[in-house]
Amino acid sequence: MDDPFGPYAARPESVFIDIQPVPRRSAWQAWGRNLALFVLTAISVYLTGGALMALGVMSILLAHEMGHYVACRYHGVDATLPFFIPAPFLNPLVGTMGAVIRIRSPFPNRRALFDIGIAGPIAGFVVCLPVLVLGALEAQILAGKPSATSISLGDPQLLLWAMSWLRGAIPPGMTVYIGPLGMAAWFGLLVTALNLIPIGQLDGGHVTYALFSQRANTLSRIVWWASVAMIYFSPSWVVWALLLWLLGRRHPPTLDDRAPLGPGRQLVALLGLAIFMACFIPTPVAGSWELLRQDLHELLRYLTSR
Repeated sequence: MDDPFGPYAARPESVFIDIQPVPRRSAWQAWGRNLALFVLTAISVYLTGGALMALGVMSILLAHEMGHYVACRYHGVDATLPFFIPAPFLNPLVGTMGAVIRIRSPFPNRRALFDIGIAGPIAGFVVCLPVLVLGALEAQILAGKPSATSISLGDPQLLLWAMSWLRGAIPPGMTVYIGPLGMAAWFGLLVTALNLIPIGQLDGGHVTYALFSQRANTLSRIVWWASVAMIYFSPSWVVWALLLWLLGRRHPPTLDDRAPLGPGRQLVALLGLAIFMACFIPTPVAGSWELLRQDLHELLRYLTSR
């Protein structure tokens, strides 16, 4: 065997490697902040809509985020516990903006990326189903138009199917008023659909990149421009388009983009597409530019009359 140092090269007597131990995170850093935010979010949802809403919303969000977390642990990806976001003023409908986890290491391959991306929406959707059933049974069907103080919400297709299956056809002239569990289910379906949009760092963006690699970035741009076009139909899409633009960065590659997904994960991707279509709400809060113009006109008239 050849001498790697050569006949006259100086040979090191010894090699010293300075290994610094990784500082151990305190209990507050490891899970204390997460627990505190979970409690604050539960209180915020409770004060907004009551105990049943808090139970439904927190169960759906917890299942969604723990789906991601368990998948990260399975694939050896470093991730935090979920951070819940209390928002009683930003979201007066349910009192929260959802939850997130922070992934602190790169994805090893596209299989891991796919599993981590799809696990959250599927887990949250599974928990959302019984909440949806109870919410449909809880809803009141009353005669007449919605009152002036009520908020008209867009209907996900799955909610319409649940109402039709459990309560029968809604007679003309009747209005459905959902209760706290119905509101929790509606929010759970909305969160599932928004996360499955194939853009950037959203769950749908992870899944799309795992399926199509670099071509997913082109699809991400197309979907974002489609969200901009939806502004024509409802002003609420201004908010969603802005949010998607913030999340619509190019998806970074995994450490091994060559690893194939296999037919099993491709079938799960079709399941994810079906869930997205069943949960998607074209206009989450019903409204139009004409209604917005009328509201602004009334507000301006009120301010100038004082």
